[in-house]
Amino acid sequence: MSQSVAIIDYGSGNLHSAAKAFERAAQESGIASTIHVTSDTATVRAADRIVLPGVGAFADCRRGLDAVPGMVETLEEVVRAKGRPFLGICVGMQLLASRGLEYTVTQGLGWIPGDVRLIEPRDESLKIPHMGWNTLHKQDEHPLLDGIETGPQGLHAYFVHSYALAAARPQDVLALTDHGGPITAMVAHGNIAGTQFHPEKSQKLGLKLIANFLSWKP
Repeated sequence: MSQSVAIIDYGSGNLHSAAKAFERAAQESGIASTIHVTSDTATVRAADRIVLPGVGAFADCRRGLDAVPGMVETLEEVVRAKGRPFLGICVGMQLLASRGLEYTVTQGLGWIPGDVRLIEPRDESLKIPHMGWNTLHKQDEHPLLDGIETGPQGLHAYFVHSYALAAARPQDVLALTDHGGPITAMVAHGNIAGTQFHPEKSQKLGLKLIANFLSWKP
């Protein structure tokens, strides 16, 4: 029996490339999954797994999510109340925070306490946005990282962002990366997880992480 995966379309995200990456990961791992790119709350409510992508500014993404009638309430229902596996990607992960501080103060979903702040590298020669390939530094064991080599000699993930989540609870930070100092690369709490990097663009690491998400039983 095929499980249903809803990738939420709210006008912000690499929806085509994300859907293709999820389809490929499902096929290569033998996990029967039907991938829906959708803004329909009924489809999200019926899905077994939920993915929230996001690109651009925090406030714009929050406005886009709020503009889809009933979507925030549906996410609260299926993710928070019913405990379905959830993955936020890039700004989709940042929206889990309490607040975004990009240009203005914008309320997040508040699922992972903390603020999304401008990256300020200690090395002034490092450019912002942080853009390119970096390794992950695992902070804790987690099923989403099973079979993924981390550390200085590990696999690389693709990042493109100027702001990063400063989590209020260190235990919510699953992995860090480095760009003139530590930057939150992954968060996880219960059935909720997020990646600052783009798994759909992260080749071997990304496909393995997506496959792990498709089989994750939090």
